[in-house]
Amino acid sequence: MPMNPFLNTAFKAARKAGDMMIRAAKDLGSVRFDSKAFNDFVSDVDRMSETILTDALIEAYPQHKITAEEGGSRGNPRADYEWIIDPLDGTTNYLHGHPQYAVSMALLYKGKIQEALVYAPERNDLYMASRGKGALLNDRRIRVSSRIELNQCLIGTGFPVVDQSRTDTYLAILKDILAKTAGARREGAASLDLCSLAAGRFDAFFEFNLKPWDIAAGALIAQEAGAIVTDTEGEQGWLQSGNIAAANPKVLAQLLPIIAAHTKAV
Repeated sequence: MPMNPFLNTAFKAARKAGDMMIRAAKDLGSVRFDSKAFNDFVSDVDRMSETILTDALIEAYPQHKITAEEGGSRGNPRADYEWIIDPLDGTTNYLHGHPQYAVSMALLYKGKIQEALVYAPERNDLYMASRGKGALLNDRRIRVSSRIELNQCLIGTGFPVVDQSRTDTYLAILKDILAKTAGARREGAASLDLCSLAAGRFDAFFEFNLKPWDIAAGALIAQEAGAIVTDTEGEQGWLQSGNIAAANPKVLAQLLPIIAAHTKAV
């Protein structure tokens, strides 16, 4: 799949931001950060990355809208094309020297995700997808796992660390999942969790209360690799609600009832 102009522009910007992150990570003690909310941090590196990304996109596509985690919106607010950006997904990981973090960029046209890029600087891993054209990891096509027995599946997830109002519900779901699967992993960056699903390293993924920039790019990459992506009720409002579940069709059909058993009365 040749890189189209949208993804080419996004990748050049993401690589530049990633190089900056790698340099800054050599002296994490000097990286300043603030707390936006409990367990929700923003650093100077987040802000510098967002500036690099949005400046590049505005220069290339001045009529596009850009929605980014730290700075709100730029560009044309009525544009049909909208970029949704997480300049540093996994800030807490980054600040602790844990290499599970990424730049996440998605391009929507009239509200539908068309292009996606997730770049993990520490591993130099580039995940990309264009709607209807499949998904790639470093120029190699990727597909979701073909496992269909839930007891053989490894599930990716994320703990509710900012809004903890559903922690008890989440822990009840996790308890059931641990009893019925090969295990669960929480790695701290939803965009990369969805990419791990796309590459077959996870067999499913679910999480609650995410933001559009956390999941927009990773979800398209997972879909183009063969995953079904829904909200945690099996419907299509996942980008708006931030409650997401994804897997191949047979695994998702087994995962959703486990979640529903604990959420339908919530």
